[in-house]
Amino acid sequence: MSRYRGPRFKKIRRLGALPGLTNKKPKTRNSRRTQLRFVKKKKSQYHIRLQEKQKLRFHYGLTERQLLKYVRIAGKAKGSTGQVLLQLLEMRLDNILFRLGMASTIPGARQLVNHRHVLVNGRIIDIPSYRCKPRDIITAREKSRALIQNSFQNLFDLPSRNRKKVPYHLTLDRGQYKGLVKRIINRKWVGLKIKELLVVEYYSRQT
Repeated sequence: MSRYRGPRFKKIRRLGALPGLTNKKPKTRNSRRTQLRFVKKKKSQYHIRLQEKQKLRFHYGLTERQLLKYVRIAGKAKGSTGQVLLQLLEMRLDNILFRLGMASTIPGARQLVNHRHVLVNGRIIDIPSYRCKPRDIITAREKSRALIQNSFQNLFDLPSRNRKKVPYHLTLDRGQYKGLVKRIINRKWVGLKIKELLVVEYYSRQT
């Protein structure tokens, strides 16, 4: 299954907030027809697990094959499979750029990496799935800083209640266009409201 490139608001209405997919909010629809369409029906356990899996996939911008691969890696690691899965996804380079505010969405961050705008520890990295580690330093190339500056202004120069916050496991130096990975992320700082155990259960029943 290929990476999703369809209507983003459609997925948000169905799955809930997906900040990695888009930072825009869909317009509310108050028509009687729309209200009836979204009346809550009793969902099967399979449907609930499927929705959580889809939420994870669309937020991080993964293909089905990629997500399954991460689930298998997490299953072989020590600790809770669900927590390890989230840590693996949060430590991807495209997600780190998004969490630092260098890109307004994960697809935008992926484009920065693909176009070779980003350095990790002084080396150009053009693989969005590159797994960052504690003490990694992420910087923007000098010729690419105008792109990053636009993102900073859109995300940080807002009223305090709407301003983006950099999670505690990262440090950002806006003036130097530089971010530092301080540690592996804690579960409570994951950028998505998700029941990760349901995702693990979904795949355990598929294999």
